[in-house]
Amino acid sequence: MTQLYEFYDRPAAEVAPELIGAKLTLAGTGGRIVETEAYAPDDPASHSFNGMTARNAAMFGPPGHAYVYRSYGIHWCFNIVCARGHAVLVRALEPLWGIEEMKARRGQDGLRQLCSGPGKLCQALAIDKRHDGLALWDEPFHLSLGDDVHTVLSGPRIGISKAVQVPWRFGLQGSAFLSRPLLSFQTRGNS
Repeated sequence: MTQLYEFYDRPAAEVAPELIGAKLTLAGTGGRIVETEAYAPDDPASHSFNGMTARNAAMFGPPGHAYVYRSYGIHWCFNIVCARGHAVLVRALEPLWGIEEMKARRGQDGLRQLCSGPGKLCQALAIDKRHDGLALWDEPFHLSLGDDVHTVLSGPRIGISKAVQVPWRFGLQGSAFLSRPLLSFQTRGNS
């Protein structure tokens, strides 16, 4: 567990691209992470920018835990806590396990639409406020880092109004499961 803690206890912009290819499940449903976004405490788009509140307290807690919040009062968003005040929003998964259960939760048959956005992902995996602050190495979560080599693209974040130009959105090159196409500004090899 010390190794996992050290992996997450870094700036979100370092952790986010390295999460591409990781396997994430919640009680047996899930898949491969194909898209993430990084947020830091000095970033005006981050929930931690103005300090700790009841809503964002998990962002100031231990690394490797979940930060779950409701976006615009509509859908849940799942983040992975990194260094203090840093978090990585998991934007999209390639569905691999529990697909029929995810389809039923989403009321959707199309595989591509199951987890291609943060709200869709949370609905498919049944992630909600109950999971806020939970460790990602304990049940019901399971997160294992990818061991394959792939190309990670980066570009500007989406769905925000501040610091939009910051290239902290990361995605798996060629993935059909991204929430939106990613225009490449950088390319990273992951292993």
